[in-house]
Amino acid sequence: MRLPVNPALTVSAAIGALAMLASCGGDLSGGPKPPPGTNVAPITVDGGPAAAVNGINSAYVSVTICQPGSTTNCQVIDHVLLDTASTGLRLLASVANASLALPQEKDSANQPLFECLQFGDHSYTWGSVRLADVQIADGTAMNLPVQLIGDAAAPAAPSECSLALTASPLPAADTVAALNANGILGIGVFREDCGSGCTLPPGAGQIYQYYTCASSCTGVTLDTSLQLQNPVYRFASNNNGVIIELPAIGATGSFGARGSLVLGINTQSNNSLGSATILPVDALGYVTTVYNGQTLPHSYIDSASKALYFDDAIAACDAASVAGGLYCPGMTLQLSATVQNADSSVSKQVDFTVGDGLALMQAEPTYNAFSNFGGPLGDATAFDWGLPFFYGRNVYVAIEGQSTTGATGPYFAF
Repeated sequence: MRLPVNPALTVSAAIGALAMLASCGGDLSGGPKPPPGTNVAPITVDGGPAAAVNGINSAYVSVTICQPGSTTNCQVIDHVLLDTASTGLRLLASVANASLALPQEKDSANQPLFECLQFGDHSYTWGSVRLADVQIADGTAMNLPVQLIGDAAAPAAPSECSLALTASPLPAADTVAALNANGILGIGVFREDCGSGCTLPPGAGQIYQYYTCASSCTGVTLDTSLQLQNPVYRFASNNNGVIIELPAIGATGSFGARGSLVLGINTQSNNSLGSATILPVDALGYVTTVYNGQTLPHSYIDSASKALYFDDAIAACDAASVAGGLYCPGMTLQLSATVQNADSSVSKQVDFTVGDGLALMQAEPTYNAFSNFGGPLGDATAFDWGLPFFYGRNVYVAIEGQSTTGATGPYFAF
């Protein structure tokens, strides 16, 4: 099983009009110094690698990929989008050095594997599944299955890969311009990409996620050991989860932000859980949000979403403006919701603000970090706690089946 997909992964999704802004120079919000330790990787919120696309509320990390077994044939890939609502490493083939010669992963019948992943009703990735040694901070995952998005060696994506259930055919997020990232690092609460869900044929209205391709591509079921996997789970230590630490952002926004991705939870002195509230997720990775008198059982915590997405009667920005897809209430709203686990035995109140998206962007057109962006989700059962939720707090992501002091994953804590 995998986490619910994020409705605003790409700039072409819920706030696609943000592409009209160009990233400019300036200082990033430093925030607190990163905790000392070799298990810490820097996080940067900035304009992103696409020259014509603004990376508003996009958190990036760098990863090192190596040819399996090699310590010299390696490449550092920066601006990989940090995503707590998916699992597995996906890299654009266009940014990976061909000299890495990453071997193709094959299924039990010795057939090469390919993957299609749909991100909501907004985009999809298609490419080959390769094997690589992956390093983040001091953690290394050997022979990790990764997806090479837009791999020229892969056949054309099967037609069903681009078909959404409720929309027109999806665009492919297979270029730096489309993704405004060099890849996606999925470090959600699950060990594998789709787990037991991919070991059986898909249900009605769903598609296969993995394929083998000869004269045509055919969807296949796949053992969990062959699926894309959470890199952190495959590390030798600090492998029970991560902490995402980002500084608070002021009411008018900031050019960017610097933070830390800390490997492990309660495994050493710099990753203590402390007094954080543990919120177990359900079998699909959901938490429940109670907002405005409504119970939203399909809510999720998603660092790759650019705003807090939820349905309300708040005035929306003009869809044709640069703030299309956001709320424009004309003033700053002080709001509150309660996040809880499925049986309501654990809950925590979250206070948040929603500013006028258009006014904020017009006032500071070079800024990339905003803590008070909200927008309509189009799902009356869900609340998407996007990157603004992460500013000013430590968010813990514990992996399923992995023990931490206080609880066993999967859970979020903050």
